[in-house]
Amino acid sequence: MAIMDTLKKWFGRAKEEAAEFSEKAAPVVDKAREASKEAYGKAKSASKEAWEKAEPHVDKAMEAGKEAVGKAVEAGREAWDKVEDRIEETRREDATGDAAADATESTDAASPAEDDTPKES
Repeated sequence: MAIMDTLKKWFGRAKEEAAEFSEKAAPVVDKAREASKEAYGKAKSASKEAWEKAEPHVDKAMEAGKEAVGKAVEAGREAWDKVEDRIEETRREDATGDAAADATESTDAASPAEDDTPKES
């Protein structure tokens, strides 16, 4: 029984001390709550002001970005068009060169050989 009485005494004292500590801490907790509310209000106000100041710059930056992307796309299209034109020119040059070579071969084949030409005496 003595152990039970000792345990009740310890836990009873611990309970009383916890209650006292809670009573003493309550004003500190309340002050901390008020301080955090004030800090939150100031932070909210400051962030709102900062956003209002930054928003026009963000909009300008986005517009500039869109414009830069548009110019880059246009430059890419122009470069692609030039590449396609050059490819087509190269194909035509190759075709013309092949046709000229074919014509030369045909002409050479159709013309009489020097030895076959009649000689006048």
